[in-house]
Amino acid sequence: MKSTPAILILALLALVLTGCKTAGLVAAKPLYRDPVYDGAADQTIIWNPIAKKWWMYYTDRRANVPGLSGVTWVHGTPIGIAESADGGAHWKFVRMAQFDLPENYGGTNVTCWAPDLTRAPDGTWQMFLTVVPGIFENWNHPRDILQLTSTDLVHWNHPRKLSLASDRVIDPSIEHMPDGSWRLYYNDERAGKSIDYAVSPDLTNWTDKGLAFKSRGEGPKGFRWHDKFWVIIDEWKGLGVFRSDDGLHWDKQPENLLATPGTGPDDNDIGRHCDVVLGGDHAYLFYFTHPGLHGNGDTHDHRRSSIQVTELREQDGWLICNRDEPTHIALLPPK
Repeated sequence: MKSTPAILILALLALVLTGCKTAGLVAAKPLYRDPVYDGAADQTIIWNPIAKKWWMYYTDRRANVPGLSGVTWVHGTPIGIAESADGGAHWKFVRMAQFDLPENYGGTNVTCWAPDLTRAPDGTWQMFLTVVPGIFENWNHPRDILQLTSTDLVHWNHPRKLSLASDRVIDPSIEHMPDGSWRLYYNDERAGKSIDYAVSPDLTNWTDKGLAFKSRGEGPKGFRWHDKFWVIIDEWKGLGVFRSDDGLHWDKQPENLLATPGTGPDDNDIGRHCDVVLGGDHAYLFYFTHPGLHGNGDTHDHRRSSIQVTELREQDGWLICNRDEPTHIALLPPK
């Protein structure tokens, strides 16, 4: 009996010493499927201090709607919201985001893609959103990036179009820089799917700076981790990784992330369009897959998409991950 406390103390010490590897629940696999259209993609994750839960915003492609010709199923898309109450391991649908957009952006036929969010110094939330003015059967139509504001993270108002490189810009990624300024990465489709960026000192006045680095891709995600600037982009052959010491001069990682399909449920596809959430020394890579893409025909299974998560690690100065390992995740509210 006298030795029991000592045993308990040793057990607790062991948990503390190994906690960095096993902290958190094991994430569901797939992490999330949208119950409305079954087309969750282009996800971004943010802490909601009102609901006191993690919220996920995503493009809700209309994968399960029959009779849609061409690529109309990827148009007319709302922005879905899901939430997690357990640190990111499990998610459930909440509702669709609500937008106050002018009629010239399509009215009830508006197409919304790939949101990204940040909180402004005045406490308001800022969303950067790709908007296509209608529902179309092909890809040959204008697309703008709008900036909207919200105080409740549901209703988004005061849209304004950003003046960027062309009339076909998509996939904004907002990053707060160490000097207090803001940077917006995006994809310029007119320039061969280049990754460009704009800068702002105050989230109000924006200056387009042109090419960020030489590459083709979409869905850029910029973040700072381990004293480096990083941008991860979807290169349609896995995720390309770019690293910089100053945010201006970039080196490309030799190997793409998630270029080889995984073995878990709905993970048998390359990783697509990511978000990265940092927590302590942990970095979690959220991505989506088209698990039925390799089937025959243009069916619901062919179109549907699932969201997944894996943990990023740094090795020899570059990023690695193992999508087939169980992902222990414990996202904590930001301080």
